[in-house]
Amino acid sequence: MRRQKLVIQIALAIILGILAGWICHHYLEQGLAKEVSSYFNLVTDIFLRLIKMIIAPLVFATLVSGLSSMGNSSAVGRISLKAMIWFVSASLLSLIIGMALANLFQPGSDMNLTIPVNDHVATGLNTDGFTLKTFISHIFPRSIVEAMANNEILQILVFSIFFGSALAFVKGKSASGSAIEKVIGELAKVMFRVTDYVMGLAPIAVFAAIASAVTQQGLGLIYDYGRLIGEFYLGLVILWSVLFFIGYLFLGKSIVILGKLIREPTMLAFATASSESAYPKTMEALDKFGVPKKISSFVLPLGYSFNLDGSMMYQSFAILFIAQAYNIDLSLTEQVLILLTLMLTSKGMAGVARASVVVVAATLPMFNLPEAGILLIIGIDQFLDMGRTATNVVGNSISTAVVASLEKKHGDHPEHESEPEQVYAEQVK
Repeated sequence: MRRQKLVIQIALAIILGILAGWICHHYLEQGLAKEVSSYFNLVTDIFLRLIKMIIAPLVFATLVSGLSSMGNSSAVGRISLKAMIWFVSASLLSLIIGMALANLFQPGSDMNLTIPVNDHVATGLNTDGFTLKTFISHIFPRSIVEAMANNEILQILVFSIFFGSALAFVKGKSASGSAIEKVIGELAKVMFRVTDYVMGLAPIAVFAAIASAVTQQGLGLIYDYGRLIGEFYLGLVILWSVLFFIGYLFLGKSIVILGKLIREPTMLAFATASSESAYPKTMEALDKFGVPKKISSFVLPLGYSFNLDGSMMYQSFAILFIAQAYNIDLSLTEQVLILLTLMLTSKGMAGVARASVVVVAATLPMFNLPEAGILLIIGIDQFLDMGRTATNVVGNSISTAVVASLEKKHGDHPEHESEPEQVYAEQVK
């Protein structure tokens, strides 16, 4: 009942946020509306800061606890391999769907824009050093303190793998290891309690985020770009359907239960356009579904860097939209090259502000596409970001549940033997 109550509160906050934003945009002069929007943003920023405060210790505590309970490195390697196979396959599938729909709908074909003579424009996006080489070197932390201070999830994950593996070794050699394990286990419990406190502010933050966007942009922007937004969201619906179907092949009818459990983090991600805000609730939902923490605490943060299905679809969709807007005909070979390039460059998006837009901006000049095209989508990026972020949460939830299911079939049983149906029935009582 408490979960359902929060879902209802978030849905109501979205509606009230749209209404409040429309009133401010319609009745306030532009300068005042911008100031009011900044105060709405203040509320959202405070909430996201509190979320960021939770993420680092939560990822560290849950991942180290999970790795120490695995007891052997072969389990880590096996889970990593299964997760990465899913991530690469899902990324490729998302890009293909985005490319296919952009070719089918031709969302930019009616714009007939002329390529600017001076194509270098100020987009406000930092694409310097956005390469796979930079990303690979950035994976490894110089300091765990620095990684936690900057909320670098992938760096925290690397350190936690070393720490958790060492703890598992020490635990097998002496009794002192078990004491450290208990402390870290208790830290995870404390952080989940802190998460509950912060999530109490979620409906207020959702209201402020939606109200701020609509106050600044107004509903008119949605009407002007209605075709693009509508076709993109139709693409997301298709992607969701494919992901849930594939999940059904592995999880059976329990995929429906997983869908119900992740409604709350998905709505939170949609409303705030932040995957981080949904991370703690996604962990909680997967735990209720029956996914062992030793798997969810490892696969989920890994997915935050390598399994961004909504973002991948958006990138291929956006690049082809820009090409169509300037009447640039891309051959199938060129589109495939763009797709393969995005497969590589998008892996560097972790920790980058407005990452998906940055990837698009960095990819355009590689294929002699107008950099000015990025300005066509920046204005509506908030509305597109909401959908792609929610899709990222859905994709990561399904991938984690599938990996857990495969591990169970391999003989690595969950920490509790309850089936998803039983777990879910207990939660809704």
